[in-house]
Amino acid sequence: MLFNSPVFLFAFLPLTAAICFLLRATVDRNASLAFLVAASLFFYGWWNPAYLPLLIGLAVFNFLLARIILIERTRPNGGWKNILVTFGVAVDLGALAYFKYTDFLITSVNTVAGTDWNLQHIVLPLAISFFTFQKVAYLVDAGRGHVEPHSFLEYCFFVMFFPQLIAGPIVHHHEIFSQTKKDKSFRFDRLNITIGLTIFLIGLFKKVVLADNFAPLASSVFNQAGSGQEVDFLRAWEGMIAYTLQLYFDFSGYCDMAIGASRIFGIKLPLNFHSPYQATSIIDFWRRWHMTLSRFLRDYLYISLGGNRKGPARRYLNLFLTMAIGGLWHGAAWTFVYWGAMHGAMLIVNHGWRAVWKTPVNTWWSRGIARAITFLCVALAWVFFRAPSTDAALAIYSGLIAWSPEVSTRALLTNFAWLIFWVSLLWLWPNTQQWLARLRPAFDFSFKDMKVDPLLFPINSELWHRVLAWRPTPIHAVVIGIATAVSLLSLQRVSEFLYFQF
Repeated sequence: MLFNSPVFLFAFLPLTAAICFLLRATVDRNASLAFLVAASLFFYGWWNPAYLPLLIGLAVFNFLLARIILIERTRPNGGWKNILVTFGVAVDLGALAYFKYTDFLITSVNTVAGTDWNLQHIVLPLAISFFTFQKVAYLVDAGRGHVEPHSFLEYCFFVMFFPQLIAGPIVHHHEIFSQTKKDKSFRFDRLNITIGLTIFLIGLFKKVVLADNFAPLASSVFNQAGSGQEVDFLRAWEGMIAYTLQLYFDFSGYCDMAIGASRIFGIKLPLNFHSPYQATSIIDFWRRWHMTLSRFLRDYLYISLGGNRKGPARRYLNLFLTMAIGGLWHGAAWTFVYWGAMHGAMLIVNHGWRAVWKTPVNTWWSRGIARAITFLCVALAWVFFRAPSTDAALAIYSGLIAWSPEVSTRALLTNFAWLIFWVSLLWLWPNTQQWLARLRPAFDFSFKDMKVDPLLFPINSELWHRVLAWRPTPIHAVVIGIATAVSLLSLQRVSEFLYFQF
């Protein structure tokens, strides 16, 4: 069931909300909690009920093992705590590896060793990459003693709540347990519903009106490269930029819809997407793009590898390995590993440059240059991310530098003008969190955070407070209503979110 499908928009979401609020008003908080867990299982099973036992089985396994680990922590020297954590993480990652990487490993071995082992053609369970990382973090934190008291029902809600189940954000347990215990949790609240619907509908607009209209151009270019055809200069640049914008609005739209749907029930999800194309460096980019994945890779992989505690050389190696593994997490193909490795290399260069160049990037022109360079580097890396094969990616890269005097000047200027338009929009327009900042739309974002990362126009201006900043007023309702109407008229074909494949 997709967020942008009619059955979700007009049946599942409103019906689930109505029953949840009714149970909260007539029974208690646990009744609403139990119903939302059941509704989330129905939501997941809508795709393929055959994989519900996997989702439920891993959830029960990790909950029981965490209970044993917490008991072991009270024994002298931690008892069997470390062994149990290692065992649990191995089981979780083993399940992920079996379903996601079996054919990838067989293909790689066949290529290197010249063998002819048969592929297993295992169907990838939806969202296994996301809920595996949540469970790994939960087990590791249980071993560290960082998990606060919670019931099995609260745990099931944490790992199964439908807005974040399929493609994140990768929610941390304390972000959920701290909210489920509140007395006002899951109550009918007009402000929560208003805020939630506003964010959700903004995300719907980004997905069906913007991202889905970039998709045909991006797909045609990458399919052309994948079929072995040569890609000329203009086509290569058009395809790369189209995919760069498609992925931006697709993932941004999904993140908004997840945060918005969750807020309807009074639950705030963590921020996962914060204007990443405004980044002034690759370091800054990963603080804005898939923020909860970056957090997981930092806290549970990079630091476990040694972080920056063992000297600069080891630090750079850890950065590279973390990003390469993060690339492989996205997909079972060498193109994803290359994409991650490119970002690892760029992070190493970025950290090295900061060690040499001490001048801050704090003027309008220096920030503009830094943003342009970062945007270009990110776009170039997306080629490997999108390409169906290494050869297809190399064909795109060849096209990017295949300048010819026959290139149409008019077409070149037209494409450049469109690029300037979209980049200006991404740089100048406030994102969803900034637009609703005073109402704390996400778990970890509020108005004070805008002062750390200010907009390009003054946030304290009269124009911002009286006109632009979102409030539940008729004029803002009209704006969202028009965007919603355009979105619904665009629902002629329901397309998956790009991150669903991971």
